[in-house]
Amino acid sequence: MKRFSAFIIKEFRHLLRDYRTMLIIFGIPVIQLLLFGHVITMEVKNAGIGILDLSKDEMSIKLTNKLLSSGYFQLEENIRTVTEIESFFKKGRIKEVVVFEKDFGANLIKTGKAKMQLLTDASDPNMAGIIENYTRAIILDFMREQNMLGAGQVILTEHRMYYNEQLRSANMFVPGTIALILMLISALMTSVSIAREKELGTMEILLVSPLRPIQIIMGKVIPYLALAFLNSIIIIGVGFFVFHVPVRGSVILLFSLCLLFILLALSLGITISTMVKTQQAAMIISLVGLMLPSILLSGFIFPIENMPKILQYISILMPPRWFLSAIKDVMLKGVGVFYIWKEIVILMLMLCGFIIISVRKFQVRLD
Repeated sequence: MKRFSAFIIKEFRHLLRDYRTMLIIFGIPVIQLLLFGHVITMEVKNAGIGILDLSKDEMSIKLTNKLLSSGYFQLEENIRTVTEIESFFKKGRIKEVVVFEKDFGANLIKTGKAKMQLLTDASDPNMAGIIENYTRAIILDFMREQNMLGAGQVILTEHRMYYNEQLRSANMFVPGTIALILMLISALMTSVSIAREKELGTMEILLVSPLRPIQIIMGKVIPYLALAFLNSIIIIGVGFFVFHVPVRGSVILLFSLCLLFILLALSLGITISTMVKTQQAAMIISLVGLMLPSILLSGFIFPIENMPKILQYISILMPPRWFLSAIKDVMLKGVGVFYIWKEIVILMLMLCGFIIISVRKFQVRLD
């Protein structure tokens, strides 16, 4: 029994000395809990909206102020004409446009009825539904306040969903699935592939070959590039023909974005592989350190605007965030390069950065 107790104590000491194991046992669960606790929320905070006030009277201004003072919305655009609405939606800064009819206040006082429109960007159907419900609740509360004064007034709201009128969840999940699958195939498989060469000792064979470091890297990357690009074609095809997810924008632009993201994910996988020596370490870093944040912080499921500021800043470093935003705009809104140039530039800068890091670190290891 003493030998058994000594053996258990020895194992405890071994675990406590291994900081990597302790980090996995205690660090990762805490990080996951903090991420899930702050990210998983169906509340809306400071959602960007636009106001098209064709009346500009006391009643419309009072209702606008009530909307903005609720804490759920913030004014991003004062829209002047109906023709500007879609262009503002395509820029992605606003989630809803509130339209007051002409003579809104006069109609409310004279006839007891007034009309307004709620136009919502439904490319994210969950977010659109929540925003609509919040807006309607504030309008109802405004009517209740007016009727307490004996006014007997009714505001009739007409609602329209842009880009996804049926609120089909497939329109949100198919683009998100493209990002996750391409990241999984490209980053995870590439990092594990190169780590396997080191673990099995076959990397030495490559090192003594006349191939240069960049040629070794390209040789590893090209097969996964071809397979991942083929996967993107299959996923988009299945989404279009089976789930009827529209592709309103340029198909060439869409596949160019996929190719850019695949190259970025591959370069990220190579960077990970240069930092580890085993397949297990590469897999843990790729899955836990890459896949989970990509799901939670990319805006795939939970709106980035609702997250704490620190997580919003961290999400800037997540490549899927920019890729997902770009392909959703191309597929659902039919935008061109002019509207997504920022996402393209960020992805290209990330690609260049990871390529430089991976080649330099690979050369160092060769020495």
